[in-house]
Amino acid sequence: MLHIILYAIVPILVIMLLGYYSGKTGAFNGANARVLNKVVLNYALPAALFVSIIKANREMLSVDVKLTLISFVVLLGCFMLVYYVFRWLYKDSMAESAISALISGSPTIGFLGFAVLQPIFGDSASVGLVIAIVAIEVNAFGIPIGLALLNAGRAKQAALKAGDVQKTNPWKPVLNAISQPVAWAPILAVILVLCGLKWPQELDPSFDLIKGANASIAVFAAGITLSSVKIKINGQAIMGSFLKLIVMPLLILVVGIIFKMHPENLKMLVVCAALPPAFSGIIIASRYRTYVATGTSSLALSTILFMGFCPLWIWITDLCVNWFHLAA
Repeated sequence: MLHIILYAIVPILVIMLLGYYSGKTGAFNGANARVLNKVVLNYALPAALFVSIIKANREMLSVDVKLTLISFVVLLGCFMLVYYVFRWLYKDSMAESAISALISGSPTIGFLGFAVLQPIFGDSASVGLVIAIVAIEVNAFGIPIGLALLNAGRAKQAALKAGDVQKTNPWKPVLNAISQPVAWAPILAVILVLCGLKWPQELDPSFDLIKGANASIAVFAAGITLSSVKIKINGQAIMGSFLKLIVMPLLILVVGIIFKMHPENLKMLVVCAALPPAFSGIIIASRYRTYVATGTSSLALSTILFMGFCPLWIWITDLCVNWFHLAA
């Protein structure tokens, strides 16, 4: 756990604090953060998503169908749960609820997946399998759905301001979402994987340089954003952390036990579900200037709390698996 804290969590906090300090001292401002996020959203993040998914293969998805189905159904269900909790409970707009779902309804699997799972479970093929499946769900399905809801909400707000009461084309937000690199890049990667394309390793260097900027710039920009807005550790930020760190891994654990998942895969999937919120949600929030303060505050709060919840969920999963086997 010390290794996870030092090599996965602390770097996030250090870079975020550096961005916060640079914002407070005037070296950067909110406008600069939006420019950095535009670079990440249009280039670095799509490259990172594409490469992380294209290196998978059809066999990986079919090796453990139970793992694939449970991760897809439960994680997408949690994504929509977050959306509707903020939509109905807090009366947020569609756009604000979509940002909440993109942040608190998705784990940051691309950045922290290997950094957290490998020190705990080792460098095995099963670790890569779990991370690849969760990455496909989060990036190829969660992001396009979130962007579609976000664009639909923004279109609805724009129509209301313009006094246009006519029904808008429901497919227009979907098409707008898919047209963005952060959405079509992972979808294209999934299609190529399903077609059996083998990714040549010689192409890795062409993508590594730009994708390597993804996490560091995103976290630094999040720190700048946090410095330019009032930190809101309010009920919504706490609710987002609660849904992300407690509800999501709990549902994975319950469904995994009901359907008798392999104990090791179940433990890895629970840890994946408990990972801090996805940085892509913060990038999108800043890019569209929607729900930035609360979303960034929820990200910071969840990242700090993860240091305690990670070992707690491993212990709870072991306890439940042992009890289930004893009871059986």
